[in-house]
Amino acid sequence: MPEIPLVPVRWRFPAHPASVGRARHAVAESLPYVLRPLLGDDLRLLASELVTNAIRHGGGGEDEDLIELVLWPADGHNWLAVSDPGSGEPAMAHPDTDSESGRGLILVDRLAAAWTVRPRPTRGTSVIAGLSLHGGG
Repeated sequence: MPEIPLVPVRWRFPAHPASVGRARHAVAESLPYVLRPLLGDDLRLLASELVTNAIRHGGGGEDEDLIELVLWPADGHNWLAVSDPGSGEPAMAHPDTDSESGRGLILVDRLAAAWTVRPRPTRGTSVIAGLSLHGGG
């Protein structure tokens, strides 16, 4: 008999800066207690960076725009997908030492074992990042 996977956890937040903290808290609290010391800090940072990017670059500026987060375990990783209604594709920046922003995807790249950007079937973009359940990227 095949192993039945866990049901993904899903949240929707307004495309507003106040949602970053709510998203960070939600994903960390959804981890099983035994995984929190191993993945909690990195998962919070991933959520924070990806939700911030989605709000800044992916929302259309409409009050009804929502940022969607989905978290699920699969293949030895905890996967986090952050989706927004925007059509642009996130790209890693190359900030200089004086830049005050532009490091979000650099952090994602360092933390995640793997990450990618995918268009959504109807509208928008998803950034998907995986953290190894065994620690390390």
